[in-house]
Amino acid sequence: MMVTMKRTLGRSGIEVSALGMGCWAIGGPFWRGASPSGWGEVDDEESIRAIHAALELGITFFDTANVYGAGHSELVLGRALKGVRNRVVIASKFNAVFDEQTRQVSGSDTSPQGIRDACEASLKRLGTDHLELLQFHDGGFPVEQAGPVRDTLEALVHEGKIRSYGWSTDLADRASFFAQGPGCSAIQLQLNVFEDNPAVLELCERENLAAINRGPLAMGLLTGKYTSNTQPSADDVRGVNSPAWMKYFQNGKPSPEYLTKLDAVRQVLTSGGRTLSQGALAWLWARSPTTLPIPGFRTVAQVTENCGALKLGPLTSAQMAEIGGLLAT
Repeated sequence: MMVTMKRTLGRSGIEVSALGMGCWAIGGPFWRGASPSGWGEVDDEESIRAIHAALELGITFFDTANVYGAGHSELVLGRALKGVRNRVVIASKFNAVFDEQTRQVSGSDTSPQGIRDACEASLKRLGTDHLELLQFHDGGFPVEQAGPVRDTLEALVHEGKIRSYGWSTDLADRASFFAQGPGCSAIQLQLNVFEDNPAVLELCERENLAAINRGPLAMGLLTGKYTSNTQPSADDVRGVNSPAWMKYFQNGKPSPEYLTKLDAVRQVLTSGGRTLSQGALAWLWARSPTTLPIPGFRTVAQVTENCGALKLGPLTSAQMAEIGGLLAT
């Protein structure tokens, strides 16, 4: 059954499905030194089947980054979308410098030429001549140094390489700076049942920007598939060598604090015939008219379950208030 819930990609005016597909996991393993940045091994053919399943279910928005799998996510997405490019909206990101063979991330490049080179490389891997959205992939970059970054993105809009741009950041001052550029259409922020961001959401609503939600399922915790004994693999960003920012998983296991929070809201999220994942996505749609969740996926089954949330729609205001109360205690 094809779904019909829609969102607008901010000022760009581009209409997209209200659910996007986040393509981090399908990139497979990549590393920053000894620390994993991917989600473990992946089956490219299953990834492609999953993308095709999403298309059949009405999904038109796909979010990736050049660094996911050190270019591999873009390559797989490009393969999967060959012949249907005109039916979809593609968002990617730039900043990281990496080696596609060793899959090691070695640094970053925010110079105007570096941004242009990254854009061209993404276009080539994706097999397209333009991106609907290109996002700055450094959430804490000093705002006082971001002028040349924004200017370069504006130039790429004027040249037709990209339709619009955004910043993947949880910081309102960064979001506000990019919002002053006419070509800005989106801010990508961490947002889920456990982690709100009223300041950036309010800015997106005021400035007519899409609020693209990364981490909508709290790195998988909100799927309910992880218990206190679950141990992701060592090459998984949630595993024993996880980076310091990975708060939902600690020491290679789900955080006890967040498992307790999950138990508190489980009944509300799964009401009305929803799975836990579907309830978490419904929370996001109810949170703001600007939200656009992009849950990750590796299988057809995950895509099918997440798309099922679109048929059930957002939570009610009463359910939102109940969840707020439960998490405040």
